[in-house]
Amino acid sequence: DRKEATQFFSQCLDAGVNYLDTAPGFAGYGIAQQALGDLLKTRRKEAFVVTKCFEPDGEKALALLKKNLRELQIDRADVVYAHSIGADKMDLKTVMGKNGVMKALEKAREDGLTRFIGISGHNRPGKFLDVIREFKIDVMMNAVSFVSQHIYDFETKVWPEAHQRKIALVAMKVFGGMAGGSQNPKGGRLQKEDLFSAFRYAQSLPHLSTAVLGMHDLQELQQNIAWAKSFKPLSQTERESLNKRGRELAKEWGAVYGPVV
Repeated sequence: DRKEATQFFSQCLDAGVNYLDTAPGFAGYGIAQQALGDLLKTRRKEAFVVTKCFEPDGEKALALLKKNLRELQIDRADVVYAHSIGADKMDLKTVMGKNGVMKALEKAREDGLTRFIGISGHNRPGKFLDVIREFKIDVMMNAVSFVSQHIYDFETKVWPEAHQRKIALVAMKVFGGMAGGSQNPKGGRLQKEDLFSAFRYAQSLPHLSTAVLGMHDLQELQQNIAWAKSFKPLSQTERESLNKRGRELAKEWGAVYGPVV
């Protein structure tokens, strides 16, 4: 419930986890923004707050951003993503047009509604290249894991050029995420024995800024913090073994987040 969720966010900040990624309820985030807003009334300076606009039209995107800020009870976000760029809904002609979401987010940055702007998404990596070549964005978040690298491969198709353009890189769906069904009631598709390797894969990616892990409860928060504190990059032998495991799972998953192109 809302009170319990607010307490959990507080425990995150207490533990030093301050990148808090959220979005509106219709995007699958439930009451997350409202619950976080209850905390931000007193702890705004401690949190790096991220929200999303899943709207190709600029006017609708700005209206949604303002609604998000009201729910979060803040005047300015730290990052706003034009979300799920690879989705059918996000037609690039609209997204990149003069009345599209990218122009709207540039204006939001100029007007002080957000410090930084970005794009996020799970599939169709080619669309991301089109956007970063046209617009000056600050950050990009993609679905990357040791499995999805063999399906979508943002890691080699998009991230090297994004890094050259000085775009911060954020990993999501590190544990397999929820899209396309889940083998785990907590949301991740990966089995328990693969989680630590998945964590290390993401954290070992070149030029990574941070990873969004999606925590379900206090036990997972504590586990992720312990993994972060003891983190060591994958060795070449470990990477080769994980690549083999990833290719096997990729055959089972298929186009789990939607079309590849």
